[in-house]
Amino acid sequence: MAKLAAKTYGDSLFELALEEGKIDLFLKEAKFVQQVLDENEDLVKLMTHPKISKEEKENVIENIFKSNISDELTGFLVIVIKKGRFKEIKSIFSYFIAKVKEYKKIGVAFVTTAVELKQEQKEALVKRLIETTEYETMEMNYTTDSSLIGGMIVRIDDRVVDSSIKHKLNDLTRDLLKIQLA
Repeated sequence: MAKLAAKTYGDSLFELALEEGKIDLFLKEAKFVQQVLDENEDLVKLMTHPKISKEEKENVIENIFKSNISDELTGFLVIVIKKGRFKEIKSIFSYFIAKVKEYKKIGVAFVTTAVELKQEQKEALVKRLIETTEYETMEMNYTTDSSLIGGMIVRIDDRVVDSSIKHKLNDLTRDLLKIQLA
């Protein structure tokens, strides 16, 4: 049910952003609200507490966000509160942000390498990913894992390309174990 709520409300927010021509603004504001909620667990607890009235929750949201985000997004938050869906707000915004990135053809890649990549290697990787995908720009997330020995693992959405030495050694080990000695 929570996934359905995230999709329903996220789609509604996306449609509003399209109609109003405010996709970039809503994206920036959604990220801002998400950051505020991530940094303030007490606020999330307050907003999801069953004994606090919806009216009080609406006042809290308006007091916190009214001067920092657009009236449309403030109104959206109020609607989410009125419908009793605030506990799904993070997944609603995550869905909305992903939808905007898809619309704007922004890919999100997670790259793991054995050693830190040099800047020119990063630029070459971004160029290659743009050439081989439908994305026009890429958001890159780099991590290192020395157990890979060499090579890299690239994950975009549900696609994974594992060209690490560790993966190749595991494949080779598996193949060697299949060989029957006579």
